[in-house]
Amino acid sequence: MDSGRWRAPAAQGPVRALLRPPGSKSITNRALVLAALSDADSVIRGPLRARDTRLAIAALEVLGCSIRSRGTDLAVSPGSPASGSSLTVDVGNAGTVMRFLPAVAALTRASVTFDGDPRARERPVGALLAALRALGASIDDGGRGALPFTVAGGGRVRGGAVTLDASGSSQLVSGLLLAAPRFDLGVEVRHEGPPVPSLPHIEMTVRMLRAAGADVEAGAGERPSTWRVRPGRVSLGDFTVEPDLSNAAPFLAAALVTGGSVTVRDWPADSLQASGAITSVLSRMGAECSFGPGGLTVTGTGTVSGIEADLRDIPELCLPLASVAALASGPSVFTGVGHTRAQETDRLAAIAKEINALGGDVTELPDGLAIRPRPLRAGTRPFESYDDHRMVMAAAVLGLAVPGIEVLNAATVGKTFPDFTARWAELVGGTG
Repeated sequence: MDSGRWRAPAAQGPVRALLRPPGSKSITNRALVLAALSDADSVIRGPLRARDTRLAIAALEVLGCSIRSRGTDLAVSPGSPASGSSLTVDVGNAGTVMRFLPAVAALTRASVTFDGDPRARERPVGALLAALRALGASIDDGGRGALPFTVAGGGRVRGGAVTLDASGSSQLVSGLLLAAPRFDLGVEVRHEGPPVPSLPHIEMTVRMLRAAGADVEAGAGERPSTWRVRPGRVSLGDFTVEPDLSNAAPFLAAALVTGGSVTVRDWPADSLQASGAITSVLSRMGAECSFGPGGLTVTGTGTVSGIEADLRDIPELCLPLASVAALASGPSVFTGVGHTRAQETDRLAAIAKEINALGGDVTELPDGLAIRPRPLRAGTRPFESYDDHRMVMAAAVLGLAVPGIEVLNAATVGKTFPDFTARWAELVGGTG
């Protein structure tokens, strides 16, 4: 790092690496919420320690939980704030905190105001707030359908059936399901609208609820639109967090781009994450994927293929895959990611602007990107991160083949991967 800039290292040959990324943010924050709603103490092993999870921990402590570090683990004791107290939760720019905690706050007897970073005030949450009101919660958002808003906790939530449009984020559904066992009637959620993105994240929520003892049903078919959680007890117990497969993806992409080989240790055989979708898209782009006792190994074949792919189930990979596609042998089209315009930044506009500034040819589509490979060269202007961790990862992948890329505010990658740049330097140093 130099004056807020990070020079993405160029690969001098095929990369070779063995790594284990930090724990999954998505799993860590779901585990924290379930631990807070449990009947007894819980232990969360191998959680992610990054800004998004620190914000979740701080928020749950505001709501009365006791969360203590025990080496690399977290010990969580449920609790509740003083009745009648007025509290404030800082969500930062963490969508999981903004969307998972309002239902928890409604179960307290406190008045809880939620606010966060300026960008967080632009991210969709109105459908969740409307659904919570329909289920019996009292929420004042001044009619904005956005941060800041105040939840007037009544000590209980009636629950019942509710319909919402979750096409803006799967977290809108998960935010209702996670707290639903504590609702008087549980909850039955029905999605109506365009397809829900990141559907595997709702399946993650369902599986974690079931593992904690909740009675959960999902609708029929591969892409259900209804979910039901019956009222009952929750006990997270002793829970181990998987490595974050989305954060592993840039390293696997490096193997593909450089013709190298990267092994991710502890890649789960039966993952809560969309592991199959990740390996499928990498294979289609030219990688060889193999599983063994050491984990998942991805090897580049020397050819990077352009593809057409719907990334709706793995939108976190859109930006690093866009970098791979810009270095491919033919054009690519990625769709199903229009909702990423409302994440940490407008991701489609941001990556198109930055790759095109390097001489690339990226066109924004209504719900994706069309990418035509062209020779790329670092210019005089730095690569903007837009305060988005995935943009830093995308720049790192590009930097393997485009020497001289300098990234502004690369430290924002600490949102989910605090030592990313150091681990990336080790990766690129392991060439041969």
